[in-house]
Amino acid sequence: MMNFNPNLADARIAVIGLGYVGLPLAAALSAHFAVTGFDISESRIRALQQGKDGTGELDQAELAALPRVRLSSDEADLASCTVYIIAVPTPVSSDKLPDLGPLRAASQCVGRALKRGDIVIYESTVYPGATEEVCVPELEQSSGLKFNADFYCGYSPERINPGDRTRRIADIIKVTSGSTPAVARFVDQLYRRIIRAGTHLAPSIRVAEAAKAVENTQRDINIAFANELAMMFHRMGIDTDEVLKAAETKWNFMPVRPGLVGGHCIGVDPYYLIHKAEEVGAAPTLIRSARLINEQMSAHIFARLADAMQVRGIAMSGARVLVLGLSFKENCPDIRNTRIVELIAEAGRCGARVDVYDPWVDADEAREEYGIELLNSLPSDPVYDAIVLAVAHREFAAMGAAAIRALTRTPSVVFDVKGLYPRDQLDGRL
Repeated sequence: MMNFNPNLADARIAVIGLGYVGLPLAAALSAHFAVTGFDISESRIRALQQGKDGTGELDQAELAALPRVRLSSDEADLASCTVYIIAVPTPVSSDKLPDLGPLRAASQCVGRALKRGDIVIYESTVYPGATEEVCVPELEQSSGLKFNADFYCGYSPERINPGDRTRRIADIIKVTSGSTPAVARFVDQLYRRIIRAGTHLAPSIRVAEAAKAVENTQRDINIAFANELAMMFHRMGIDTDEVLKAAETKWNFMPVRPGLVGGHCIGVDPYYLIHKAEEVGAAPTLIRSARLINEQMSAHIFARLADAMQVRGIAMSGARVLVLGLSFKENCPDIRNTRIVELIAEAGRCGARVDVYDPWVDADEAREEYGIELLNSLPSDPVYDAIVLAVAHREFAAMGAAAIRALTRTPSVVFDVKGLYPRDQLDGRL
């Protein structure tokens, strides 16, 4: 077994996966280290080399500094690196089981470049134990090296909040960990170079993995509570938002609002925790129930829309419906796991002609991922029987309720999923 005593100043870092997580990380690290940004997508590398970031995570100053990062889709460029940070997606399958295919492939790729004394740090969200039980064997097999004798691992879960311009990577405390105490200190010191908010050194990789899964599972449960309230209070004829505003006057009430839960984290990570819990014989009843509630919300919103249309004598079949917003959250182009597609699909199945407009989302990506053709712009004439304000983009807030209403003919329904406008200005909201 070799002694682990690397010089942080000599670290040559490779960031594997240049999406919402990896790209800003590579840019931040490049101010202090030699960095290679690697992605298997050649088109992604070409776009970044041209100064184009489809994720919107880098501002103009950061894009201008991106040439400090050596961008590549060629595995050969990884050979000279000593620290490998893997930030690839960890989705779930159609059966809601962890899909570790991208993580395994990235581990194999890094394993082929791995040398004695190198460190592999994982940022991808996983269940407790995945790094050492799944990733390390892939590294060992691909490299022919032995874990914690020839190479080492760390885990520092990403905490990127897509579209958030106030909490950037440097502003969010980073949880760090390592496969030995010395490695843990090295990983912690590395991230301290770029995280001005500070770091939290966890006692083990498994603790750090669990902490990440718990962060997003807690949010999922809280939103599920609000969603269940919304479904209950609708039947009681009570405004959920007014109830929550009243409850929030108590100092220890946690603010939360109902809504659709999509994206790459909150709607996915609980399934990783559920999988591991069931594997060891635990029963994550509350976590699973929260997931079921949140997955019902698209159907609940569609039912609310259909009921409101029926009251006004508008048949769903043949109706023209406009959905404002496709991304999973406001002011963000990310359409991963967006639940709005379920609303669109259900309206289409019922015979409606559905238009979708989202000024943030790339039209080619929407077409490729979901088969949805986005409008280039909104019409000037009142042509819609119903409008669903699905995402609270700032452009929609700036339009105002009157401008949105002006897109409809009489009679019509405008349903505000996000509560962007006062209740009396539109026809319904959660």
